[in-house]
Amino acid sequence: TAMTADGDVWWEGLTDTPPARATDWRNNAWTPESTTPASHPNARFTAPASQCPSIAAEWQDPRGVPISAILFGGRRRTTVPLVTEAFDWNHGVFLGSIMASETTAAAGGDIGKLRFDPMAMLPFCGYNMGDYFKHWLSIGKKSDSAKLPKIFFVNWFRRDENGRYLWPGFGENSRVLKWVFERVDGSAPARKTAIGHLPPADALDTTSLDVAKGEHYAKFGSHIPSELTGALATLERELAK
Repeated sequence: TAMTADGDVWWEGLTDTPPARATDWRNNAWTPESTTPASHPNARFTAPASQCPSIAAEWQDPRGVPISAILFGGRRRTTVPLVTEAFDWNHGVFLGSIMASETTAAAGGDIGKLRFDPMAMLPFCGYNMGDYFKHWLSIGKKSDSAKLPKIFFVNWFRRDENGRYLWPGFGENSRVLKWVFERVDGSAPARKTAIGHLPPADALDTTSLDVAKGEHYAKFGSHIPSELTGALATLERELAK
């Protein structure tokens, strides 16, 4: 990020008005008239997990902690809903395996180009993704289905015809997480659709808010588990009705 004259941090979008002077991420003097961005396109910050006030007391327990939900997320301007709950574990793995997301500075290539990014792991997985999917499916086969986490897919980045975000994001994402938690404990309604369970219009608390897959699979060849190709065929049949 950039550093302001008083030693604070700043990046594009943080404030409506940029600082009059700053030092950019390349350690060069920067002003709003500069032709280069003040912060790196992939700028981010981290903080020690130990400082998280809501972290589980057992977070370093070698036995682990129970996981109630897994969220996959992609960056999509259109098509993909705000939140979708998978029908079951295998369907959740299927949803993760067909994820497509607009590229960011975290990966090489053009920024904003739509590409398949299974489980948001394409830049990070060191072996064939088809085998990676098999490992996920094997967890389901070896586990008690009642104890498996529910799987959800979120998309904070839908935009309207004017390019404005439909969802405010940031702290407001907790409204979606509230529905996720309520689905886990069985207290929230959902509408069954061809792609998964979606929240009904009144299920999300919006108080004060204004609010080609076959080609993708072919890249992994014979490594793709039959459970996922079957799920793809089922989805295509449902959408064709």
